[in-house]
Amino acid sequence: MVARGYEITNIVEALRVGKGLAAGDFDDAAWRRARAAHIARYWSGEDAPRSRRAEARVVWDAAGLTVRFDCRQEEPLVVSTAPQVEHKTLKLWDRDVCEIFITPETERIRHYYEFEVAPTGEWIDLALTVTAEGRDTDWDFHAGMSAAARVRPGAVTSGLRVPWQALGRTPRAGERWRCNLFRCVGQDPTRGYLAWQPTHTPEPAFHVPDKFGWIVFK
Repeated sequence: MVARGYEITNIVEALRVGKGLAAGDFDDAAWRRARAAHIARYWSGEDAPRSRRAEARVVWDAAGLTVRFDCRQEEPLVVSTAPQVEHKTLKLWDRDVCEIFITPETERIRHYYEFEVAPTGEWIDLALTVTAEGRDTDWDFHAGMSAAARVRPGAVTSGLRVPWQALGRTPRAGERWRCNLFRCVGQDPTRGYLAWQPTHTPEPAFHVPDKFGWIVFK
């Protein structure tokens, strides 16, 4: 359905492309054919202002998937003053960032993966396991991901690419995996934690696998 000026759905479509797109291939024509998922609500389910909203698009090929985030940016960037992109940046989520959580598991989710990209091109990749106590994080997980970003007046475009080998297998056309998409933006006390599929937790939290939506590989 359409409400509040954006489409509400729990499905993001991943468009099959013939060639692998790099994280920074922002001008490739394929992106005009990929359908946008709207990151337009806070984790609580409340509508976020238009100035903080983002869109995510996903394409995939035989070797991996590429995610592009297009963000409105009407407030000062919250980024590192000394960014490094040669290796993962821990605590990247404390600054402006876009994220995808994804897993091939479709029923009870026990394992999922977290990939983030910042407006500086910094990135992080993590593997997570759900436990009775909460979750365990593999800080040494290495996906072989790549990331890129482009900042323009009023907008930030960022992208990330992940090879299938990092996720355990390659999907088939028509297959459905579970995923969620997020954006962190702004400074306290008005910091925004936006979620494509809101988690509805008392405090901002993204790690709620049972709230994941679906990614469908077209």
